[in-house]
Parts: sequence; C-alpha cells; structure tokens
Amino acid sequence: TPPVLPPPPPVPRSASLPPAPPPIHRTASLPPPPPPMAPSNGSGPMPPPPPIPGSAANGAAPPPPPPGSMRLKKATTRLKRSSHMGNLYRNLKGKVEGVPKRGPGAANGGKKSGGGNSGGGKQQGMADALAEMTKRSTYFIQIEEDVQKYEKSIKELRTSISTFKTADMSELIKFNKHVESILEKLTDETQVLARFEGFPGKKLEALRTASALYSKLESMLNELENCKIEPPLGQLLERVERCFDRIKKEVDSLERTKDEEAKKLKGHNIEFDFQILVRIKEAMVDVSSNCMELALKERREANLTANEKSKTKGEAPKKVCSKMLWRAFQFAFRVYTFAGGHDDRADKLTRELAHEIETDPEHQQ
Repeated sequence: TPPVLPPPPPVPRSASLPPAPPPIHRTASLPPPPPPMAPSNGSGPMPPPPPIPGSAANGAAPPPPPPGSMRLKKATTRLKRSSHMGNLYRNLKGKVEGVPKRGPGAANGGKKSGGGNSGGGKQQGMADALAEMTKRSTYFIQIEEDVQKYEKSIKELRTSISTFKTADMSELIKFNKHVESILEKLTDETQVLARFEGFPGKKLEALRTASALYSKLESMLNELENCKIEPPLGQLLERVERCFDRIKKEVDSLERTKDEEAKKLKGHNIEFDFQILVRIKEAMVDVSSNCMELALKERREANLTANEKSKTKGEAPKKVCSKMLWRAFQFAFRVYTFAGGHDDRADKLTRELAHEIETDPEHQQ
C-alpha cells in the first residue's frame, strides 16, 4: 500500500490562485505495450497485442516516455480544465483587491431608471405624434375642400392648358396670368392637382418658364429704353456700364441655351420669340449713342468756354473732357462687340468721337 501523502498547505487569502496547467492528451500518458512473452514448448506464437487507439495519426508509433516519468504522466491524466475556475478567480480578486462586483441589482437598477425616463419620453412622443396627426388632418381636410370647391375651374384649366398654342408673347403672358389667378387660391397646388387625372403638369411648367423668361427680357428692354441720359457724363457712364455688365451676363447665358430652350417649349406648342434679344442689343446701342452725343456736347461746351476765357483757366476742364471722350468711346466699343454691330447713327457718332480724340492737342505727338 503506498504511503498517504499529507494534504497541501492552504493558500493565503491575499495570494492569487495559480493558473491551471495545460491539458495533457490521454494518448501521450499511456505506457508502451509489454514485450511479447517467449512461446512455451509445443505451443504456437502468442498473438500480437491490439494496437493502441490514436497512437499515431500517420501509422508511426509514438516515442517511448523517458525513464522514471511513468508515475507523473499517469497522475496528470486526471486533470481537466475547469469551466468555472475563471469565474472563481475573478470573484476572489474582487473580494481581495476591492474591485466592485457587477451584480444583477446594479444592472436592474440602471434599467429601471432608464425605463422611467423612457416612459416619460414615450408619453411626450405620443403627444407630439398626436399633435402632428391633428395638424396633418386639418391640412388634408383643407386640400379635399379645395378639390371640391375648385373642381370645375381646374377641369377647365386642364383642357385649356392642354390645347393652348401660341407664338404671341403677349397672349402667352395674358394666359399665364389667368392660370395663376386660379391656382394661387389653392392650399397646396401639387396635392390638389394630383387629384385630377391627366392634368398637364409639364405643360404648366413650360408655360410658366416661357412667361417668366419673356417678362424678364421685356423688363431689361424697358430699362434700356427708359434710361435717362443726363449730365454729368462721368456719373452717367458709371450707371450705364453697371447696367450693361448685368444685362450682358444674362443675355450671353441665354444665347448659349436658347436653341435647347426653344426646342423644349416648341414641344409644348409654344413658339418663343427670341427676337427680343435683338431688340435688347439695339436698345443698348441706342444708350451708347446717347452717351456719345452727351460726350460730344460737353466737348463743344468746353471749347466755347476755353475761347471765352483765358487759356490758363480753360485748360483744366478741357483735359477732363478729353478723358471722358475716351471713356465714352471705350463703352461704345464694348457695346459694339456685344451687339455684333452698330446702326448708322452709332457709326456716325463713333467717327466724330474718334476725330475729336485724335485732334485733341493732348494726344498730338
């Protein structure tokens, strides 16, 4: 009988438990088979011992264990990995080192507190949702009322817009005003018109686009035609140059896209009159000619003043007038480039202006 070993000493509370040793495979701890016994007289050879399961994956026998290790290997085969050792270690570490343990009470308490806040948020969310539903309900009720109230007018518009065809821009603007006078009464135009099957929405959009574009160009034309030409020339040139820069930008942009726009509008039976662009350019030439006339007028007045007064007193205003002549000519050239030409009046005035600049003593070599 082997002697009984004394139990191991207890582990101090402050010491950490050692980690579990790695597992040892069963196949490595089995001893090799005993050698075959010698056959007795008159008997056949003894059968070989059965093979050890899992002794080798590739058919080769495992190496024999070193001498004196048979008892140790046999003892470690009883060790198993513990499924709860990790939890025990963490709990003990918390008790010994004072790490707070995360218990179910704390987690439940947090959830309970969050649940209370969530309940308040849900109540507020429901109130907001009800208010929104009430608002939307009133909104859609108003839409249904518009559908019934303006049903006859909208059906008439549906027919008139679908069949509208024109090349007269005055007729276009007049018809668009009639359409807007009806649609502007609707609470939500898109929602109301969607209730009427077959309403020509794209034709309506084309009608509005053409009307707005022509009104904008017509406003430019009216601005140029009503431009006041009054001295002093310097302030006049500053004002008309700002006007020219703004209109030139708009017209140049439209010139690049007018063919495409005309094709789109023609698909809706609207023949847009782009001739208004030519009229705008002609009006700009007229403004330029008016500025040249004022420049020549101030030049003649300056010459008369110089003849009546002494040469010293008349020299300063004449020099200023000479600079304005050149500035007026520069503006006329910019307008000429933009419009693509001059009329007879502008051509005559530019020649006179150029002659005055060339014969000015200040520019004589």
